[in-house]
Amino acid sequence: MKQYKDPTTIKGLQETLAHNEQDLRIEFRSLTKKEKDILMKTVKLQEEVGELANEILAVLALQRKSKLANFKMANLYAEFSDVIIASTSLANALGVDLDRAIRKKMETLLNEYTKDR
Repeated sequence: MKQYKDPTTIKGLQETLAHNEQDLRIEFRSLTKKEKDILMKTVKLQEEVGELANEILAVLALQRKSKLANFKMANLYAEFSDVIIASTSLANALGVDLDRAIRKKMETLLNEYTKDR
């Protein structure tokens, strides 16, 4: 990777990345429609988790005053729902049996993690 200006400055970092973009890029041309759908659903899940995190910060009164003034508990419920829906949609796209996955995880939590405390 060729370094241009000092990459510890924003301008140097931008130039270094711009000139080395082809070497650093992951090729997405080969993604199928299904793979693009999975990628989109993954990004959507991340967005929903971020929105839930914002609502949790509001519950804890750790948000800016303007956000706290607009906080409604219904928003927290909605964001939890959005995370569950986005997770389920992604699981469907990947062919994950959520009943099986949750059953196995609960067995692990109740039988192993509790003994490791």
